[in-house]
Parts: sequence; structure tokens; C-alpha cells
Amino acid sequence: MSDDERIQGQLFLRRGGSFGFRRTGGDGLLPLRVRCRHWSAGPINAFTLWKPEAVKITKGAGNVGSFAKTPKSIRKWCKTCGGHLLTEHPAMGLTDVYAAILPKLAFKPGLHVHYQETVLHIKDGLPKQKDAPAELGVVGVTLAE
Repeated sequence: MSDDERIQGQLFLRRGGSFGFRRTGGDGLLPLRVRCRHWSAGPINAFTLWKPEAVKITKGAGNVGSFAKTPKSIRKWCKTCGGHLLTEHPAMGLTDVYAAILPKLAFKPGLHVHYQETVLHIKDGLPKQKDAPAELGVVGVTLAE
């Protein structure tokens, strides 16, 4: 990807609604396969992690709602359709942009996080973190597959 490439995100809207964001600054992408059942209402949720300065909503910003259950995570969604856009993690210095809304992004998972809470065991050879990697300021315990 070029240093200033726009990636179009796609949401489930009757009129083909969308939002846009710009990725900047080289290789800031860390693909993860993770669990976030409380937010996504699904057994697994695929995220892509970006540096906050690499994510800018360029279309539909006035139609983005947010909620912070804790200061650690600020969830953003489309006010029209309720589609999930991203979650900001200020303490970790990262922003999750959901892989499912980026159809042109080649998503390749790198690991699982919060795997101790899984309800869908996946035997794929990827590392299974009890919480998250130690580089993110947590314990960083790896679980057996």
C-alpha cells in the first residue's frame, strides 16, 4: 500500500452506505484474529490494528456514534445502520478497524487474543494469547491450542 492510500469501508445499508478512512505512514498494520463477543455478538471478531494517526474517517464522520464502557476502549459505529466501524484503544496507542468492513484488504490473521474466553476453539496453528501480547502492556500469557 502506498503511504497515502484511501481504503473504502463497506457497511450494511439499504442505499449502499459507506465510510472512508485513510491509512498513512508505512507498515502500521498488525492483523489479528480475536474474540470480542460482547461487542460483536459473535463467537469471533477479526480486527486489524493501526496506529491512531494512520486512521482518519474521511466520509460520514458526522454519522459516527461512540461508546466507552471504560476509558480503555472507545467503540465507534454507524448511526444509520448500527454497523461497527472501529474501536480506539488510547492506552495501547492502537485503533482496531474491523476486517469485515474492509473488503479489499487482504486479511491474514496473525494470532488470537483473549482466547481464555473462547466458545469456538480454532485449531489453526496460530498463537493463542490469554489476554494479548506483552508488547501491548499486558501479561502476555500464551495458551495451548
